[in-house]
Amino acid sequence: MVSSGSLLSLDQCTELTGYGHDDETKGCNSNASSQNAVTHYTTQLTVKCEGLNDRELKFARIVMFTVEEINRDTKLLPGLSLGYRLYNGCGSENLIRAAAEAVTREDSKGCADQIQALLGHSSSGVSGDINIILSPLSIPQVSHLSTCACLSDKRHFPTFFRTVPSDRFQVIGLVQLMKYFDWRWVGIIYTTGLYSDEGTTAFAKEAEKEGICVEYRLRHSFENVQFPAIVEALRKSSSKVVILFMSLYYTKAFMSEIEKYNITGKQWVGSEAWITQTDLASDRRKNLLQGAMGFALPEASIPGLGEFLLSFKPSDEPQSAIVKDFWESFFDCSFSPSNTSATCTGTEDLSTVSSDYTDVTHFRPENNVYKAVYLVAYAIHALLQCHNGSNPTTGKSCVTKDQIQPKLVLEHIKYVNFTTQSGAKVLFDENGDSVAQYDLVNWQIKDDGSVEIVNIGQFDSSLPEGEKFKLKDNSRIVWGGNSMQVPRSVCREPCLPGTRKAINKHKPVCCFDCFECPEGTISNERNSPDCLICPPELWPNEKKDQCLLKPTEYLSYKEIMGALLTGFGCVGIFLSLLTSIIFLTHKETPIVKANNSELSFLLLFSLKLCFLCSLTFIGRPSEWSCMLRHTAFGITFVLCISCVLGKTIVVLMAFRATLPGRNMMKWFGPAQQRLSVLSLTLVQVVICVLWLTTNPPFPRMNMKYYKDKIILECALGSAVGFWAVLGYIGLLALLCFILAFFARKLPDSFNEAKLITFSMLIFCAVWITFIPAYVSSPGKFTVAVEIFAILASSFGLLTCIFAPKCYIIIFRPEQNSKRHLMGKIPPRTL
Repeated sequence: MVSSGSLLSLDQCTELTGYGHDDETKGCNSNASSQNAVTHYTTQLTVKCEGLNDRELKFARIVMFTVEEINRDTKLLPGLSLGYRLYNGCGSENLIRAAAEAVTREDSKGCADQIQALLGHSSSGVSGDINIILSPLSIPQVSHLSTCACLSDKRHFPTFFRTVPSDRFQVIGLVQLMKYFDWRWVGIIYTTGLYSDEGTTAFAKEAEKEGICVEYRLRHSFENVQFPAIVEALRKSSSKVVILFMSLYYTKAFMSEIEKYNITGKQWVGSEAWITQTDLASDRRKNLLQGAMGFALPEASIPGLGEFLLSFKPSDEPQSAIVKDFWESFFDCSFSPSNTSATCTGTEDLSTVSSDYTDVTHFRPENNVYKAVYLVAYAIHALLQCHNGSNPTTGKSCVTKDQIQPKLVLEHIKYVNFTTQSGAKVLFDENGDSVAQYDLVNWQIKDDGSVEIVNIGQFDSSLPEGEKFKLKDNSRIVWGGNSMQVPRSVCREPCLPGTRKAINKHKPVCCFDCFECPEGTISNERNSPDCLICPPELWPNEKKDQCLLKPTEYLSYKEIMGALLTGFGCVGIFLSLLTSIIFLTHKETPIVKANNSELSFLLLFSLKLCFLCSLTFIGRPSEWSCMLRHTAFGITFVLCISCVLGKTIVVLMAFRATLPGRNMMKWFGPAQQRLSVLSLTLVQVVICVLWLTTNPPFPRMNMKYYKDKIILECALGSAVGFWAVLGYIGLLALLCFILAFFARKLPDSFNEAKLITFSMLIFCAVWITFIPAYVSSPGKFTVAVEIFAILASSFGLLTCIFAPKCYIIIFRPEQNSKRHLMGKIPPRTL
């Protein structure tokens, strides 16, 4: 996590050795630390260092506290004590030299000349370099803060372990955090160094898998010339979430620069390296850090550690110049008489000082140091166990304390599984990584400037998928950017239902395009990649987010067109009935008798049936109505045309019978007339029966003509049957028209032939125009055209044949006499 600091080697000794010091060792720069070396061994520095790192001093003191606690434990390592050596370094090169010294120098106090384990370092890069030295010697290395995921590679770092989670898990947690709040468009600011580089790269890869895009990746360095470009990029960016993936040292430098600019409206997300460091807060940074969020190492309770740290006095190490340097920096005093500063007494109270060392309210990385020491102790304890001549962990031969070797400790570290007094479980996977647990924390800065780091959630890699990350119930979250609600950070708002998501090849995947679903398709979820085609009987609603049942269409009695056609049909029935009554009441009159009253009544009856059958075409089609409407229409119309044809033949026969020497009526009397009508009608009945028995009409949902509605119609079944019925009607109508046309110039008393000619002319005209209209009309209009043809031809017959006679009967009764009818017959021949 930092570029340099302290190292610790653990020895297996019979007693705890004491402190020593080296006057040549001075405090390090702000990245380094200073500790005393057990048995008088420290790294001899070749460079002059400036500054002190009190957090690393704190880690060294925790090691001392933990070793003393373990040595007091009668159950853990009974009869055996742990010893340690502390090494201080300044810069990476000296730290690596310190590691080499740790594995080669001999202890002058009687402890084993070879260390059993090495603890450290805080920095991932330094830890990797150190492990290259330790691996050939099979010496285990345990780091408390080296988080780079690259260190999990056992091919390169076979003896490396850590009690801090790998950044791989932090990255997974950050991606889950982005997903939870739907932050799909983020920016990253990072620095040089293994921790920042590897973590940023890993986040970008993992985020891409989850559809999260990185708008920018800005590298921060100490060159001030680059900083305005970073500020400009922040101001121009559309993403609201900024991930600051830096070590604590670089974060402090970054905050010192960024506070000079008025950057607002951003939700800052931090890495675990700095997210709990409240000393970053200031009045100028309130707008930046308010609402900041990130994963932190979990809090732990270590009984007695706080008192141990705060009870430290220079008198505990009276010969240590390094301790005096720290003390002088804590209290801004001097042990040497000076006119410029106060004199240190050595009795000052550390609890009055605010620093990383004196912060004992929360133990987060400190717990990792605590666990690292216990880890080695438990590994040695397991190594020394013996049951029936073999080790219960490995099954190998038992060893004594004099036979302990680093490679044996390394072997048992892999199998360690214990729980600390604070309840933290310690065990490793095949990569040497411990169980990853984080607290999701939220910066909540109060009006007085005080900072409260509030725990609002957890991430636990040991839990099943889908349960690893969760927020605490009823957590109060303060958002960054002065937002009162969850900030929206997306390149493009999600495609709504009814649209589809299309990737733009020239933009990141998060900057997609949304297109409305084509006609007949829907999408019922956000960001749908495709639109789904509705089943044939369904159709999209207006929003195109669900398929609804298509509305059905058929000619109904309730609609205007259906009601009008029904009305006309009823009028036709009424007029036919009225005409029948008039003829019936005047059946003995000459005009009724002269025009073959029997065929007239049969024709009126068939016309009533024609008007009635038109009503069967209106209403919802059913199996019976479909068979009835076409067959009833075919039979009734043939009956009607047969009667008209019979009347035409009667007229022709009657005229020929009036000529001298002609007696034609005996060949076409009443019996022959009835038989002709019956015969002609039976032919149509046979056609209809064949049609119904082979392939009858049936109700059908027509979904081809209209896309958005269903036409309920009667399918013809057999097209041959339908056109045979119409063709037979047309044949009879044509024959009737030809005969009537020949009889059109008969005397006025026989003018029914002229009326039949007009009626047949209308009939044929109607049905000739019916054919193209029927074929081209859509949906219910097809039925309407058929009804119109039936009504028009029926009204034509009723009007042309019977209207003149009714007029004479009602309004010209004087013309309704045999003398009048016979008197107008001129001598003529056909």
